[in-house]
Amino acid sequence: MKTTYYKTPLGTAKIVGDENGIQSVSVIDEDFSSALEVVEVTNSEIPECLQECVTQLDQYFSEERTDFDLKLNPQGTEFQKKVWDELLNIPFNKTRTYLEQSKALGDVKAIRAVASANGKNPIWIIIPCHRVIGSDGSLTGYAGGIWRKKWLLSHENPVKQQSLF
Repeated sequence: MKTTYYKTPLGTAKIVGDENGIQSVSVIDEDFSSALEVVEVTNSEIPECLQECVTQLDQYFSEERTDFDLKLNPQGTEFQKKVWDELLNIPFNKTRTYLEQSKALGDVKAIRAVASANGKNPIWIIIPCHRVIGSDGSLTGYAGGIWRKKWLLSHENPVKQQSLF
């Protein structure tokens, strides 16, 4: 298993994977970023199996990419993997409620289990659990922090100021 770190506008991302795919992308809170600078300087070579992930994340944050095309290998239960696969069907710039997500999976009563699986999503941003919102439109249930969810949704759907003239 290989690991690399990538600085994002939302904190440092820790990327883990190998030739079988990306296993996890997690965000590390700012408190740890100064310690990671040493790691980045001494480990400036990004492992080949993680290079495309770093490139695509960089393109995403630069507003040059709306879809990811990576080999993914998240580790979880079969149910969790089914939920994460369904998350991949939520298009860029769109949201879906937890109820809609449960319906898409074929069991409206599984809403709490679906929400729990969303919260255990190991591949931040690429498997877009940030696009799932509460039925009332509220930004609820985001393991990376609601402020990050708000930032990501704003990044994917920026409100363009229109000139009056």
